Amino acid sequence: MIEFCHVTAGYGGVPAVRDVSLHIPRGKITAVIGPNGCGKTTLLRAAVRQLPLSGGEILMDGRSVSDYGRKEFARAASFMPQVRTVPSITVGGLVAHGRFPHLGLSRQLRQADRAAVERAMEETGVSAWAGRDLRELSGGERQRVYLAMALAQETEVIFLDEPTTYLDLGRQFEVLGLIRTLNSRGKTIVMVLHDLAQALGYSHQTVLLEQGRLVLCAGAETLYESGEIDRVFGVRACRAGETWYFTPR
Repeated sequence: MIEFCHVTAGYGGVPAVRDVSLHIPRGKITAVIGPNGCGKTTLLRAAVRQLPLSGGEILMDGRSVSDYGRKEFARAASFMPQVRTVPSITVGGLVAHGRFPHLGLSRQLRQADRAAVERAMEETGVSAWAGRDLRELSGGERQRVYLAMALAQETEVIFLDEPTTYLDLGRQFEVLGLIRTLNSRGKTIVMVLHDLAQALGYSHQTVLLEQGRLVLCAGAETLYESGEIDRVFGVRACRAGETWYFTPR
């Protein structure tokens, strides 16, 4: 569904990802992992057109993402960044922003739009905060609100940069469970994760980056057997059933 073809991108003329080629299958969860500074966020930002490419091409359904109109692309793919400003807006107002790509010239929410906003807030457990100022919430609570906004956008593809950031362990599993539920409904999910066990346990395939280059894109078992996670992170990986563990080497 999504093809990265020899993609190179970076900042100020300095590449952060170099010659990356990989395939994101439709209806699957893909996790992106790697050490700090390896280009994980850069890869996502390039995919959602927030960062221009200095080489290569990114295709969605065989069409270059650069050929999509702005609203057309926003109806196809949503993005939840890790770092963002905190505006002065109510929770309900922010979630409603996810509907903007679907609005007509009047820019007014229709009944279907309001229903999508309410549904997204219910699914992420933020309905009770609808009238609260976003700035009053904790970092973890705001993370759930931004996820609700991405869900309200109702796109086939959802890009998530560290969606469990700021969340305590229980909330992390709630969000990951929600992501799995969305995937079961046919959503294609691409997410950067810092936690290796969560990345391997919740994805169909994992993209491993090192110093801006693709090391391997494969399922958890293949990645484990390759030994590349151990080498790149300086850990020793092991598993017990469906649970992954990592210890220092």
